Formats: sequence, C-alpha cells, structure tokens
Amino acid sequence: MTDYRLLAEQLRSLMEDEPYYIPVLSNASALIMETVKELNWAGFYLVDEKKNSLLLGPFQGKVACIRIPFGKGVCGTAAAEDRTLCVEDVHQFPGHIACDSASNSELVVPVHKDGKLVGVLDLDSTQFSRFTKEDVEGFELFVKTLEEIIVFEQ
Repeated sequence: MTDYRLLAEQLRSLMEDEPYYIPVLSNASALIMETVKELNWAGFYLVDEKKNSLLLGPFQGKVACIRIPFGKGVCGTAAAEDRTLCVEDVHQFPGHIACDSASNSELVVPVHKDGKLVGVLDLDSTQFSRFTKEDVEGFELFVKTLEEIIVFEQ
C-alpha cells in the first residue's frame, strides 16, 4: 500500500530548490512511477486555452496522445467538469481515448494554480479497478502539495 503522506513530502522536497513546472512535473511523474505499483503510465496534461484542449506534458510510460479536447475521454472530461475521475474500466467509459490499448483503469485529478485549472494528473493501469478510494484521496493530496508550490510563469 502506498504511503501518500510520504509521497507528498517527497514531492515537496523535490520542489524546494526549483518550483518551475517543467522539472517539477517531470520529477513528480518519475516519483509516482518509481513508488506506486501496477501503473503503466503517470503524467500530466496541461491546459491549452487557445485550442480548448489538454496538451501532453511531462510523463513516464509509453508514448501518449499529444492533444485531448475538453470533454473527450477520461482526461478531457475530468478537465471539462473540473473534478477527479476514477474509472474502473476505461473501455466502458463513453468516448474513451485509447492512447495505450493496454490501459484498463484510469485516475485523473485536476491541477489548479491560483484557483484556475492548469492541467490534470493522469494515471493508468493495465489492471481493471486498480484505483481505490485511498488512491483517489492520496493523489488528491499529492496534487494539493503540487499546487502549493509549483510555478507556471518564469
């Protein structure tokens, strides 16, 4: 079982010296993949307001979809509705976008800065029903820690 408080503290430590979003999100993705079991993808999609979509950001895993329209797939729906989505079987999710056909379950947590949606944390697993209530709460804590420190302008 993942110790999400420790994971959040490790993230905080990684952000101490450099809060700029590119290295922070890169290390956050790597930290998740090194620490959390049974994931095949962990990363971020960032809001592109001009194109009303999410654009691929730092991640760990196989190649991924570069752009996801708001309201499409699990990530686009989570962004459009600005809420966490935990999907036990992505193949049953209306409009699911199969960036990696091996993914069977997904957890997406919105990321905000100064009250504004700036992206989503996207986690995929080859296992069905991989994500529990504890995972949802743990990754929401992880994102909250990220939101406290991360800087998007430099």
